[in-house]
Amino acid sequence: MPLQSTGSSCKVLIPRERRPDEPRVAGSPETTRRLVGKGCVVLVESGAGQASGFSDQDYCKAGAELVEDGWGHCHVALCVGAPDHGRLEVMATGGTVIGLLAPYGNQALVQQLNRRRLSSLSLELLPRISRAQPMDALSSQANIAGYKAVLLAAAALDRYFPMLMTAAGTVQPARVLILGAGVAGLQAVATARRLGAVVHVSDIRPAVKEQVESLGGRFVGPPQVEQPAEANGYAKQASEAFLAAQRQQLSDQLALADVVICTAQVPGRRAPRLISEAMLEHMRPGAVVVDLAVNEGGNCAATVPGQTINRKGVKLIGASDLPCTVPYHASSLYGRNLAALLEQYLQDGVLQLNPQDPLLKDCLLTHNGHCHRDDVVNTSRSV
Repeated sequence: MPLQSTGSSCKVLIPRERRPDEPRVAGSPETTRRLVGKGCVVLVESGAGQASGFSDQDYCKAGAELVEDGWGHCHVALCVGAPDHGRLEVMATGGTVIGLLAPYGNQALVQQLNRRRLSSLSLELLPRISRAQPMDALSSQANIAGYKAVLLAAAALDRYFPMLMTAAGTVQPARVLILGAGVAGLQAVATARRLGAVVHVSDIRPAVKEQVESLGGRFVGPPQVEQPAEANGYAKQASEAFLAAQRQQLSDQLALADVVICTAQVPGRRAPRLISEAMLEHMRPGAVVVDLAVNEGGNCAATVPGQTINRKGVKLIGASDLPCTVPYHASSLYGRNLAALLEQYLQDGVLQLNPQDPLLKDCLLTHNGHCHRDDVVNTSRSV
């Protein structure tokens, strides 16, 4: 049976995010205007967009209604991170929560959603199909992370990125090694090339070679052992034998690198450890490692979330939550992802979500008191 909001118009809430280190917001004035045009009543909590550069006045001009606390008055709540316990407790039964809900192993959240009989859509679980591309929040945020990672590295590096010909002589370009050619990795390739670096890319999937080379990068082929492919658009978990061979191959690359950008991640699992303590010994003093996977255990040994560590002259940057450092565009893009998803199912201001729709089948986490993705909820990132 399709889900639908009650009342004549769907009330959509854009709340203040409660995490003190989360400046993003789940909707911009632009996406507010889009949803109002679809017949929705958009409620925006006062100050919700302030940290992202959006004023309350901007939202009002776009047609929103300002509220102090809208969780008890909405049909749909849009959020960046998973809402806390108190907000879900006051939300009306039958409501829908949409956001980056961190579903892997999050049994406490699922239990509360089921008890309150709230439906929830977790954007991490959207299928990698063409129809879902405008809603792909992981990609929109990873693009920002890949871009900002290179800027962090360039600022921390002890030399120029581009080749420069000066009266004092020629400066050779920096050599950048990128681990992983997903969305963040490819954006890192493009950004490092724009800055003039020579870029090498290592990935376990030979199929990404063409994408890397189209951006001006040089592809480092995987070891000639069992090679993992893709599943649903993501890299499969690699075997330990493969990872060991890859680490051996990377040692020579690391010895030549000025900058290493680590982006390799597998949804629902700890990030593969690609750079060991022993491998760091081969890097020259002054080199920089930026680890985008640090929150999932890290691709590089010794990285710490949110910290820069000087290890024998090598700077290890634990680059957690980089999209939060560009909150205006991160929120703008994220809001468009959410609006694109809602627009698929809004009819005359009423939200109707069919659980059998291929777009929703994977990302519908809970509905009508039941969890639809037990496989995800029972998976822990500690695996």
